[in-house]
Amino acid sequence: MFLSSKMFGLPPKDSISSFTFQRLAAMEDFDCDACGCSASGGSMGFSSMLNNNFAGVRYFRQSYTSRDGIFANSPWIDENFNTVQAWARIPLTNKIQISALVPYHFHQRELTTGTERISGLGDITLMGLYSVFETKKDSAVFTHKVNVGAGVKIPTGQFTQANNLGSINQSFQLGTGSWDYSVVSEYVISRKDLGMNTTLNYVFKTENKKEYQYGDQFNYAATLFYLFDFNAVQIVPQAGLAGEVYQTNKQHGLDLPNTAGDILFGKFGFEAGKDKFSIGVNAMLPINQNLSSGKMEANYRWSVNLNYTL
Repeated sequence: MFLSSKMFGLPPKDSISSFTFQRLAAMEDFDCDACGCSASGGSMGFSSMLNNNFAGVRYFRQSYTSRDGIFANSPWIDENFNTVQAWARIPLTNKIQISALVPYHFHQRELTTGTERISGLGDITLMGLYSVFETKKDSAVFTHKVNVGAGVKIPTGQFTQANNLGSINQSFQLGTGSWDYSVVSEYVISRKDLGMNTTLNYVFKTENKKEYQYGDQFNYAATLFYLFDFNAVQIVPQAGLAGEVYQTNKQHGLDLPNTAGDILFGKFGFEAGKDKFSIGVNAMLPINQNLSSGKMEANYRWSVNLNYTL
């Protein structure tokens, strides 16, 4: 990639490469969110903006407010989802890359009966990405890239059925207890140092051993970004929109009320790189939402990551 090659002394391939970043904003949502499962991805991104191939660590936090109970007069409570992830992106060929996420969660919520906490290993995610098309001519006014991919989420995190009893937020778990599968597409268009990344992602969720099934999830995103290259340091600010649509959860094959929903976020952040290290900070704020028939609200999400280029 052009950006990585400038940072590490490799010859540039072409102008689009500086914006292929492999962000997979849709894959950001592969590790589901408020209505769908344990909050482990949080739409905070599946890869680095600067380093095409890397290993690193990331912390992110999600804040929700929801009803403590299923009744209309149930009190509102605060819920905080915290995750530390080890993550990596490794090339297999020029066109194929694999990615991995290993999350550790420590969540808490303030119930009327006291503070409830859970912590432990979450569901591990593996993802493959294939480059279908990439503009090769540096002289092109606009450059383009198209990627497609698929992934699997392994049920390594614990699913505790008691955590869902009487709770509006069915995501207060370490894992879904199910094998879930994802398909993703990504399109990147850029002109010189300015570009836009658009992504679509659909997650197919299966029933776990407790006969509980989280609803399928559709995610979409569009992100504008700009490269500031100061030779010794590269900085890439970004801003855009990200949306999530959740289908109804099921238990014993029956639909569960107040488990579907949708939300639209505004997102912004930046990543800065020097030598083989980069640091990124991102935040997301809801613009419009209807989660669990209005009985749950997302407040914010933010993340920070440190990566080392392989």
